[in-house]
Amino acid sequence: MISVHNPNSALLASDGSDVSVWIESSAKRFSLAEIELIRDACDLVAPLYSGHAELTGAPLLQHALGAATILIDMNMDVETIAATILHAVPEYLDDWRATLEARFGANIAGLVEGISRMEQIQEFSEFEGLHDQDRKNGDHLQQIESLRKMLLAMVQDIRVVLIKLAERTQTLRRLSGAGVALQKRIAQESLGIFAPLANRLGVWQIKWELEDLSLRYLEPQLYKDVAKMLDERRVDREQYIIDVVSQLKCELSQSGITGEVSGRPKHIYSIIKKMKSKRLDFSELYDVRAVRILVDDIKDCYSVLGLIHNLWQPIPGEFDDYIARPKSNNYRSLHTAVSGPRGLALEVQIRTFEMHQHSELGVAAHWRYKEGGKSDAIFDEKIAWLRQILAWKDEVSDSGDLLEQFKSELFQDKVYVLTPQGKVIDLPKGATPIDFAYTLHTDLGHRTRGAKVNGSIVPLNTKLENGQRVEILTSKHGSPSRDWLNSALGYLQSPSARAKVRHWFKYQHFDENVAQGRVKLDRELHRAGVGAVNQEKIAQKLHFEKLEDFLAAIGRGDVGSHQIALAVQEDAAPRPDAAAKRLTVGRINAIQSQTGVVIEGIGNLQTSSAKCCKPVPPDAIVGYLTRDHGVTIHRRTCTFIVRLPELRRNRLLGAQWGGGQNVYMDVDIEVEAQDRQGLLRDISDLFAREKINATKANTMTRNNLALMQFSIEISNLEQLSRLLALIQGVPNVIEARRRV
Repeated sequence: MISVHNPNSALLASDGSDVSVWIESSAKRFSLAEIELIRDACDLVAPLYSGHAELTGAPLLQHALGAATILIDMNMDVETIAATILHAVPEYLDDWRATLEARFGANIAGLVEGISRMEQIQEFSEFEGLHDQDRKNGDHLQQIESLRKMLLAMVQDIRVVLIKLAERTQTLRRLSGAGVALQKRIAQESLGIFAPLANRLGVWQIKWELEDLSLRYLEPQLYKDVAKMLDERRVDREQYIIDVVSQLKCELSQSGITGEVSGRPKHIYSIIKKMKSKRLDFSELYDVRAVRILVDDIKDCYSVLGLIHNLWQPIPGEFDDYIARPKSNNYRSLHTAVSGPRGLALEVQIRTFEMHQHSELGVAAHWRYKEGGKSDAIFDEKIAWLRQILAWKDEVSDSGDLLEQFKSELFQDKVYVLTPQGKVIDLPKGATPIDFAYTLHTDLGHRTRGAKVNGSIVPLNTKLENGQRVEILTSKHGSPSRDWLNSALGYLQSPSARAKVRHWFKYQHFDENVAQGRVKLDRELHRAGVGAVNQEKIAQKLHFEKLEDFLAAIGRGDVGSHQIALAVQEDAAPRPDAAAKRLTVGRINAIQSQTGVVIEGIGNLQTSSAKCCKPVPPDAIVGYLTRDHGVTIHRRTCTFIVRLPELRRNRLLGAQWGGGQNVYMDVDIEVEAQDRQGLLRDISDLFAREKINATKANTMTRNNLALMQFSIEISNLEQLSRLLALIQGVPNVIEARRRV
């Protein structure tokens, strides 16, 4: 043992004990420099803590050293130990952050700051409602879960949580001197918040002690009864397990089986919990003492099972083969109970190392099974990572890598904040007070006019941080601002809050929506190259009694381009013009051509689509009888038809679209876009997904502006409208339209 005791600088704790003696007895595994760091921390806090007591009445320095001892027994690093000793410094020292950084470094100062923030959360929330054991409703349980997550999320260094767990354990150890009301409050907090955190992080010794000590104050008589039924001190139960583990290791070695053996005596809280949940008498419990054996493969599992049953008498009905029949969460293991040494019941679990890894860190994780509740895959994965780091800490305790591993950004995808009443609200990372207001209630969000964070007024686009207390300031009759929807201004991060603001504006400003709808409808008709249509009839087809309601729905975004195209196709009307009125129709008979066009004439004529206007259903069309190529089909608004000399108008034939199936027409479209790499590929991929054949493509780029022209084959106007809308959604596309 390295001795660094200096009689000239002996420190006295507030109970009169020599702190130097504690340092020398507790710091056996630390280097000289590390021991001096711990002594320096004690030097600083001794006068600050003098005369102050922890809430149980124990001297504050004694409380800090007790918590530090727990962490030393867990083989934690020297920074963690020093921060535990210094944890209460912010309460008694001005400019404490600068002092600690200068004297102990930024890491230790950061740990102390994290502990202080966790203390503030307790003061803000006071764990409201967590002390009422009779409340089991879903909202209550969700609040407890959110609070646990917030405590993990608000610290960047997980060692802060371990310090808090050790400090709470030390508090429970000295809680007997406090009043009954305080005992119950602290015990319930420990059971509801801190013991589950210790469980999730795999800090078993702290978890067991927190649960047992809490139960001792919550149900003292039941605790005493079970302790009496155990009829042995915990140290005796632990020695029993040590002896069994030693015997099993020897048996495995003699049988040539490689494996690990560990054990634990079941603690009083878990015994009582199992008795209650399964309605069992104490005599019916066979896992008061338990050992676990890990081997390399499945055949070794069954070999070890045979060895156990040969060694001790199996208890009938207490064997479960979860390897052959895994649980629903894929948990696999062999469970058996035997009459072990001295005739005491002993549970034995046998599994492979791989099964154990899955059980402890995978979806079969024991902590989730024990606590119940809904599964949260992302959160469970983060817990598994933290448990892995804690499991590795002994292997890397001499390496600086551990410090970086402990500093976790895993919980930074969400932010946890408090209402003025102490309720925990979880929001997406980057959320603002407006997001917070809409999460609480839609009407509260609409009426938001200001916000306070930790008592200070802040801008509404302030990004919230973990652990902050948020209060919303409202007007009596308020409404959201359109600026909130401007992503560049940063007012909203939550998709649900953004949707609520959009919904509000959808049903406001009717006249404005009508005007916007009229513009959108005209643009859609122009883009599809459709002539005049009866808009009122289109509105009725889409179940709107009034044209204004139809236009307002378009303006709000309730009616999209696909619905408009479908209705227009069903009800498109020819555009009346002088050329069309002068057409001579009604010859002898009507014949449907191979292009799906019904033409009026004599005989079976060859037809083709005009290259100049490329009509598609439901364009109003006319046939033109050529000298050598049969009949070409034009749109009635085609410039060729409109400008046709009078003496050649006798070649015009009446035509209309027939009901033919699988008939495709050529259409030219134009795409205008900001040029970028992969633009043509994205549009080509879109053609392929929509099963549209492109027969020709031409692209030209000037001043970073791309103009792309395509000839495509389509069957109707609805298909064209859908395609143009999809192209419009391709990144960098400015406009997609049909060439007229």
